[in-house]
Amino acid sequence: MSERPVVKQLSVFIANESGRVSEVTGLLGEHGINIRGFSVSDTAEYGILRLVVDRPADARDVLRQASFTVREDDVICIDLPDRPGGLAGVLKVVAEAGVNIEYVYSLVSTFVVINVADVDRALHLLGDRPVKLMSQADIAAVHL
Repeated sequence: MSERPVVKQLSVFIANESGRVSEVTGLLGEHGINIRGFSVSDTAEYGILRLVVDRPADARDVLRQASFTVREDDVICIDLPDRPGGLAGVLKVVAEAGVNIEYVYSLVSTFVVINVADVDRALHLLGDRPVKLMSQADIAAVHL
């Protein structure tokens, strides 16, 4: 029987405080664990950092040793066609079957969206760093 085509996702529960996401990602980087995709959701008190990494068992152990609460789940990863409606077509198949889609996020690309309280200040801080800040036009012009 072939391998079940699922991916391990780690959900890390963190206080909704400045620096907590950086702490988790820094810890993984220090241990040579590569983040392939992530999503952060939050409430007033806490956040959930969902991660797909290259070595999920090692990441889980590292984070638990650092006293983070971590849950491991099987998720589905799909290589979507890069065309208008590609995502909608896949989600429609699942939704029409009555299977609830709890959340969706993307992987692998090095493009990252960051929502911050002060966009102008963050842009200023990142302006002299070795990162490429993307505009709406840049995103529209990307062909994967």
